[in-house]
Amino acid sequence: MKKIDVKAIITLMRPQQWTKNVFIFAAIIFSRKFTDINLLLSNFLIFFIFCLAASSVYILNDIMDADKDRKHPDKKNRPIASGRVTKTQGIILYIILILFLSVITYKINLQIFIVILTYIVMNIFYSIKLKNIVIIDVMIITAGFVLRVESGSIITNVELSPWLILCTMLLSLFLALNKRKGEIVALKEKSSSTRKILQEYSVSLIDKMLTIVTPSILIAYCLYTFSSVQDRGMMITIPFVLYGIFRYQYLMEKENAGAKPEAIFAKDKPFLINIICWCLSSLIVIYFKL
Repeated sequence: MKKIDVKAIITLMRPQQWTKNVFIFAAIIFSRKFTDINLLLSNFLIFFIFCLAASSVYILNDIMDADKDRKHPDKKNRPIASGRVTKTQGIILYIILILFLSVITYKINLQIFIVILTYIVMNIFYSIKLKNIVIIDVMIITAGFVLRVESGSIITNVELSPWLILCTMLLSLFLALNKRKGEIVALKEKSSSTRKILQEYSVSLIDKMLTIVTPSILIAYCLYTFSSVQDRGMMITIPFVLYGIFRYQYLMEKENAGAKPEAIFAKDKPFLINIICWCLSSLIVIYFKL
């Protein structure tokens, strides 16, 4: 067997994508329980578990898409597509992660076990078939974010506002659609050869979808702030949400950054400053009841 390349294995697990799992902390933050150390540690444990679950999904996708990835200008450098990690090594790592996640989540909480199992099974079907069905593909991505929020709600033992869950659904759908749009723009005529589903989409179609999703995000968030337990104090955070949406669209238009949304979250300073301002203002409202 080929010698194991530890660095390539870590790259295969895509730790840069783990930032998506911060949605897990929504429940503990908005329920005013962030200062409960035991609950906070439990949330970090679920965050770590979801990081491994997400990595298992990326590994399975890379195993199944290796041949197509070799035709992609960026994805050809992925560990399996480039040959730094063999498919056999990838399969072994995938099985180890699934077994580990099954055992640890079953011991922690039966509901968490069901959520993680649902996430894994859903993504197995996604990798095999659903990623090639138009609209369903982005809705599966959206469901993954909702499961993240739900896992945080379960471990924190609180019930989140339906409006906050709706915000999660719409925001993740917004990101997924922009990612598809970014891939089409970046790859142009080669898009369908590297990702089959892209031939079902067009920039104009996605723009029409975004005209529905984008204002819906703001409306849902406004309704959440109007009905939140913080006595409408969360309304002061609306401008940050509005700016974040506009900034993201600006970067999509100028730099086609939607194809790699994690790059925006990590590198765009105005976007990062806006997120920090939203976090600080939200924490002040929630914990000081302004």
